[in-house]
Amino acid sequence: MTTDGAVADAPRAGPTAVPIRRWGLILGVAAGVLLIDQLSKWWAVRTLTAQTIEVVWTLRLNLVGNTGASFSRFGGQGPLISIGAVAVVVAVLWLSPGVSTRLGSVALGMILGGALGNLIDRAFRGDAGFLHGPVIDFIDFQWWPVFNVADMGVVIGGLLLALSFLRTSTATTTTRGSGSGSTDG
Repeated sequence: MTTDGAVADAPRAGPTAVPIRRWGLILGVAAGVLLIDQLSKWWAVRTLTAQTIEVVWTLRLNLVGNTGASFSRFGGQGPLISIGAVAVVVAVLWLSPGVSTRLGSVALGMILGGALGNLIDRAFRGDAGFLHGPVIDFIDFQWWPVFNVADMGVVIGGLLLALSFLRTSTATTTTRGSGSGSTDG
């Protein structure tokens, strides 16, 4: 690993090739988010169908089936929202070559795992047909829309990806600015 957090990998096959170690990190994080998401939803469906669990302050665990997008908007538009989720997955895979840090790779893995977690819900939950299932949400602060682990993966991953790009951009700018006395006039 280099001093700026970039993953030092084997030589690349081409200018846009993603090193195998970075793919391993992205896919490993995605698999972890997906596993935790699906297990927590399985638990929520089994446990919260007949009850709500009060945790602390306004946080409670409350089962909700969301047929819409974030914040429960666009209810019943599962197939259209699923196309958007597939677009997110494709975008993550397309952006992968441009990410050169571990933080960026972790962020892409979180986004990928979260998008796949909610896409699996839409594809296989419910009786209304393929891609018409509800997303299982259960983390309820009562003053914020109910959400799940996959949603956390997408949001936190997006924030970490932005931070990764900012850090990379700042490091590049700093490196350019500290040359050997040359000016770029």
